[in-house]
Amino acid sequence: MTSIHSLEAQRIARIRELNDMLRTTFIGGHVLITAGVRERGATFESACVEAVQSFRDFAEGNDPYGEHDFGAVTVENTNVFFKIDYYDRALEYGSEDPSDPVKTARVLTILLAEEY
Repeated sequence: MTSIHSLEAQRIARIRELNDMLRTTFIGGHVLITAGVRERGATFESACVEAVQSFRDFAEGNDPYGEHDFGAVTVENTNVFFKIDYYDRALEYGSEDPSDPVKTARVLTILLAEEY
């Protein structure tokens, strides 16, 4: 018999797996890079993408739910955030089940901390 706690842990592990795939490969969702990042030029933008894709410093303080859906990096002395949001497939409402990629459109946004 599977406990409710075990099912929730499996659901969170699946969300984390899907989020990590999107963040590290840009496969499995949409990627948005804000105007603030783009305005700093292609070199800065590329450095931001590389920093987000290689980010592994998830901990209780920055990932309290274990979903790997948010992080902060420093690029050229600038604080940069990434955030993954979960929408329905039409991108109109929140997803009813972020662990199910059939029901969920993931959106990864890379932005300057000051744009948050």
